[in-house]
Amino acid sequence: MKTKKLLPIILFMLPVFVLMTFAGQTFAVQISVSVDRNPVSMDESFKILFTANESPDGDPDFSPLEHDFDIINQSQSSNMSVVNGSFTKSVRWTVEVTAKKPGKLEIPAIQFGNDTSEPLPIVVSQGSADSGDDSAHPNEDIYLDVKAEPENPYVQSQVLYTIRFYSRVSIAQAELSEPELADAVIEKLGEDSNFNTVVNGVSYHVIERKYAIFPQKSGALTIKPLTLNAQMIVASQPDFSDFFGSRMTKTKRVLSKEVVLNVKPAPPEFKGKEWLAAEILELTQEWSGDTQQMKAGEPLTRTLTLRGVGTTVGQLPELNIVKTDAAIKTYPDKPVLNEQKNPEGITATRQEKIAFIPATAGKHSLPAIEIPWFNIKTHKMEIALIPETVINVVGDTGKMQETPPAKPLSESSKSAVNAETTVTKPEAASHAKSQENIWSWVSLGLALGWLTTVVYFVLDRRRDRQSKTVTQNRIHNDLEHELKHSGNKLKDACAKDNPHAAKEALLAWGKQKFNAVNLGTLAEHCDARLRDEILSLNQCLYAKDKHIWTGKKLYQAFSENNAMKKTPRQEQHVLEPLHRI
Repeated sequence: MKTKKLLPIILFMLPVFVLMTFAGQTFAVQISVSVDRNPVSMDESFKILFTANESPDGDPDFSPLEHDFDIINQSQSSNMSVVNGSFTKSVRWTVEVTAKKPGKLEIPAIQFGNDTSEPLPIVVSQGSADSGDDSAHPNEDIYLDVKAEPENPYVQSQVLYTIRFYSRVSIAQAELSEPELADAVIEKLGEDSNFNTVVNGVSYHVIERKYAIFPQKSGALTIKPLTLNAQMIVASQPDFSDFFGSRMTKTKRVLSKEVVLNVKPAPPEFKGKEWLAAEILELTQEWSGDTQQMKAGEPLTRTLTLRGVGTTVGQLPELNIVKTDAAIKTYPDKPVLNEQKNPEGITATRQEKIAFIPATAGKHSLPAIEIPWFNIKTHKMEIALIPETVINVVGDTGKMQETPPAKPLSESSKSAVNAETTVTKPEAASHAKSQENIWSWVSLGLALGWLTTVVYFVLDRRRDRQSKTVTQNRIHNDLEHELKHSGNKLKDACAKDNPHAAKEALLAWGKQKFNAVNLGTLAEHCDARLRDEILSLNQCLYAKDKHIWTGKKLYQAFSENNAMKKTPRQEQHVLEPLHRI
């Protein structure tokens, strides 16, 4: 009897346990792993970042790291945000380590309670990698080291420019100039990284900054030396002034070496219409439905995606350029452009969506899409290809619907018709004829009146259209004149390094162009570099600590932003702002 009573309870609880077990496996927290640099050397520290989108099952156990690495420091941070009503949370653990041996090592999987991170390979070299010519800086307190890879690039291909600031003393403040290279596009790559290293037996703290440089012409191009102005803290005996927190400093100015790039032109074996150099180029397509069961008159969306590694988004060509079957109408959407900047360089993506609406049934062919490009790793021309695509359309909206046959008249209807036709007499016939003539004249009069009305409205509409065109042209010309005037005022303000005049000119331009009333709103309508320069100007105007503002970068970003709007396929990007170290 007890077993019979327990059986329903067991049967009821069994699905609950199954669901709990399944949920525990399905909703495991995903923990991503990354490093701030790869490769590294044995005498350099580097950071391992563990990031989770929500709190994992338990605290991490970092002891497996100690097999190949020495743990120097570790910290934890969390971030919470609400976007469009959606709450998101991320938790990050940062572990600073040094490698115990060189070679191809692996950061092992780390347990966070029942949750686990994935392992990550890393390359560790023997000795100080990329530390430059150490003999040129014998035990100096601070120095700069720069490096460009490759030094013999192809035109418009990516060059990674790495800057390292070495310091073995305390620094109160430091300012570093920007890399300058004529006829080149320069992009800053992410945030600065910090680590410790040993050079000639001396311990240094290093700040590393990276740029991607895309030379726009062939020949020898020189990257000018960088200038670093650093305020070093001078050790001194405590005095009364130290009581109020002041510190003795001295300013030191150091220069880096110049770097010469020998830029090669596009090789003659490249046969593409437009030169495109990259490390990787991938072309893919996706459909919103089954291309073999398309229905006539119903849309199906094709998504084309071009992904390039080591290239800018402005270099990626248009994808929807092939002509389709005349029986298929196409409706392209605005392309979506994206750039990702990481320490390894720039990855650019161009995505285009096209709606296809076939008019007739049958098989229809979409031509192949070919994007010629030059692989800078293999030094060979390759083609990113989507082969010819054949779609099958079922159903046909082109056939007109047949008119149904008229219903036969009933016997009573036939009798009524016969009765009406048999009562006609000579007088009735004459009356009917006169009636017919009257209605003919009435119809003719109505037709002439209708035709006169149509002609009047057509002529009136044409006059309105011409008047609107003239008005629109006048408004457009006035707006262009005002925008040009605001641009000239901004140029003058930037040349004089006057931030307040630059703000007024930008607001005038933004009011005319986007109806923006403040710099923050205006920045949202601009490309990434102009947006950053506007925000940097805004920060300079309202910062507590006033510092010298230069307008060169702002006007350069402004000019190139306007150039990109006029020629969207030739998008160029100016420098992101350099912040204080």
